[in-house]
Amino acid sequence: EQLLLAIIREHLEALVAAVAAADAPGLAPGPRLRALIGALLDCYRDADDEHRIQINELSKLPESAAAGLIDLERALVRRFSAALLAAVPELAESPHLVKPVTMNLFGMLNWKYMWFRDDGPLGREAYADLVTDMVIGGAAAVLRPPARVRPL
Repeated sequence: EQLLLAIIREHLEALVAAVAAADAPGLAPGPRLRALIGALLDCYRDADDEHRIQINELSKLPESAAAGLIDLERALVRRFSAALLAAVPELAESPHLVKPVTMNLFGMLNWKYMWFRDDGPLGREAYADLVTDMVIGGAAAVLRPPARVRPL
């Protein structure tokens, strides 16, 4: 249990520090969100094993032991939510969508270790650009009234 705590804490502290260092609220909202995404992806480099342990083992720790780790995760989510709200301010009008959109962003980032290869056709920087464009465009799209599909 102590080993798991140490591995996960070190990993999460590195993520929080990297994202905090990259955060520049003075940047335009889109580039700010892109900077956060890029920092997280850079921090994930060579950390696949630690990331797997975080994802697969954190929930198995006793609640009292996991509390501080969950606080670190929540700090990341809050920072990304704030940047996302700045990039897509209309989300504030639908607060029930902020968490789902933010968690979808984390889904794109957290699970990339399953398929992403640095020597693949899409590099880390290009993937960060792609995710940024998708989450900003996707968040804006879910705020528009849905297109009605006409039956065939």
